[in-house]
Amino acid sequence: MSKLTNWVIGGVAVIAIGGIAYATFGHKSAEKSNNKIVTVGIMSGSKQDTDIWKSVSKTAKDKYGITLKFKQFSDYNQPNKALAAGDIDINAFQHYAFLAASNKATGDKIVAIGDTVISPIRLYSNTYKKVSEYKTGDTIVVPNDTSNESRSLYVLKAAGLIDLKSGLTTATVKDITKNPKSLKIKELAADQTARSLTDVQGAVVNGTYADTAGLDYKKAIFVEPINKNSHQWVNIIAAKNSDKNKQVLKDVVKSYHTQATKDAINKAYDGVELAAWDTDFSK
Repeated sequence: MSKLTNWVIGGVAVIAIGGIAYATFGHKSAEKSNNKIVTVGIMSGSKQDTDIWKSVSKTAKDKYGITLKFKQFSDYNQPNKALAAGDIDINAFQHYAFLAASNKATGDKIVAIGDTVISPIRLYSNTYKKVSEYKTGDTIVVPNDTSNESRSLYVLKAAGLIDLKSGLTTATVKDITKNPKSLKIKELAADQTARSLTDVQGAVVNGTYADTAGLDYKKAIFVEPINKNSHQWVNIIAAKNSDKNKQVLKDVVKSYHTQATKDAINKAYDGVELAAWDTDFSK
């Protein structure tokens, strides 16, 4: 066998080995680059929310190669702090109004990058079955954080129990202009509202804490209406402003905005929560 033949064979072997190496290590490298991990901050709570995020996680993994990891919080004030600090990549626990109030208070630059659900807030009572049954001097509890207190007061207004000053961005108990039954509006931390029902005649309870307390949505005596005003209460996926255009985060939003997620929401909540990206707020 000539030297030239040996050189050609050897060259082919090197190319073949190089091709195998590229196929092996190049493939592993590609796999590694596609192994995108996004950490999501959520509130600890219900099996329903867990089931919804399982559906989103499956779509994110199967379609976009994204692995979603979750960090749970028990205090509404923590997920935005964690996001601003870079401890999580996105969070999904708050509505537009809460985010606006949070940014104003902290100076953080956190933005909404996608809608998730709207969970109409509800008035519960262990004492009454109808709003019309309230008596003079009864006590109703509302959450004490800025946005949810305002939301709760507007629920009481919609229920015909109080009236508020017009033209407000956010309302407080000081903005009540009419209170025909002299109701006592008591402010408590949002996670205490459901527990207060044994001691007061009513409480406006956020969906998260209603789930945790095991409240029956069907037994609420008043439900917040869906209209133009209620769009501010749409829950969102939020990110730091500097990250809002990252494709991986956009793909997480796309993973949420699917028929599979909508089906999971309907199955989990039976109409109690609605897919906000597919809800009409024009009324």
